[in-house]
Amino acid sequence: QVQLVESGGGLVQAGGSLRLSCAASVRTFSNHAMGWFRQAPGKEREFVAGISWSGTSTFYANSVKGRFTISRDNAKNTLYLEMNLLKSEDTAVYYCAAGVVMTMKVSEYDYWGQGTQVTVSS
Repeated sequence: QVQLVESGGGLVQAGGSLRLSCAASVRTFSNHAMGWFRQAPGKEREFVAGISWSGTSTFYANSVKGRFTISRDNAKNTLYLEMNLLKSEDTAVYYCAAGVVMTMKVSEYDYWGQGTQVTVSS
């Protein structure tokens, strides 16, 4: 079974940066496309960024493009999200997800972490 654990969230000032990590507990990590999603209170979970299993293809939500960077280290079974120029609108619980293919659809991902809180002060 694929198990994902996010870390790196916290409180940061607007304009600052955070680096989120997602560690997979099983070796199947390298065979899955990965994605980052976020969910603010009262809102639907939304796509943030995705990356193919090989790491050669990435895709970003328009709201974060140019500010966030997704990457993965298959040897370490770890996914990353570098977040720069953070805005108060980025405040949410961020979730790591794994699936067979890289898409921006929540329903297409098979495994989810428990989330890590990111709070950006205005």
